Amino acid sequence: MTRRLLAGVTAWLAVLLLAGCVSTTTGGPARVEPDPADADKRARVRLELAGLYLGRGQTETALGEVDRAIAAKADLPEAYNLRGLIYATQGNLAQAEQSFQRALQLAPGNGDVMHNYGWFLCQQRRWADADAQFSAALALPQYRDAMRTLLAQGVCQARAGHWADAERTLSRSYELDPGNPVTAYNLSEVLMRRGELERARFYIARINSQPELSSAQSLWLAVRIERRLGNLQAVQDFGRKLQERYPESNEVLLYERGRFDD
Repeated sequence: MTRRLLAGVTAWLAVLLLAGCVSTTTGGPARVEPDPADADKRARVRLELAGLYLGRGQTETALGEVDRAIAAKADLPEAYNLRGLIYATQGNLAQAEQSFQRALQLAPGNGDVMHNYGWFLCQQRRWADADAQFSAALALPQYRDAMRTLLAQGVCQARAGHWADAERTLSRSYELDPGNPVTAYNLSEVLMRRGELERARFYIARINSQPELSSAQSLWLAVRIERRLGNLQAVQDFGRKLQERYPESNEVLLYERGRFDD
């Protein structure tokens, strides 16, 4: 991916250099009007680089690339969307919100921006505003990322303590992608919180039955569910697996101290 991206950047710079070598024989340089397509290409190359740097945790460098993208094409909503994510990562909350809102001004029907802005609002505990953004994205015709947005919305509803809403939302997400362990885990925890223990056991078992998917978190959730069901042998069995596989985890510490409700 990196090699292809750098090759693309090199090729684009070569095009720019060749364009700078063009001259005329009529006595003076010809005036070339800016090509909007070229500006768009330059901006998107910068955005690709910004995304790469953000993935590496180099937020300042990523922000610089986004600013260059905006300088090349000031009305590119994807640039403001990415800038919002970068500012949010840095903890610059006011700038992040301004960036997301600007992206929505430029592209009112952009579900990706709505999703990211919704998650940003959820992290600020602005539950109603976050829910409105997720719902707006899901209402878009032919929205392609419904599973992802339903998952985020369900998690946010759970954080707000809206357990019934969270169950409905996560169930819809699970129907779209039953193989997603993150959805199964969150749905299982919500069901446990609602006292639907047998159903909670079913979903977490789908994860723990596959060693490549199970984790300290999923085993610990199984321990808590079995304890509420009164199955002490199952509690010990899952607890032993937790200790054997993840001896240094925080979940083992909680298990050994008997802090099942933390």
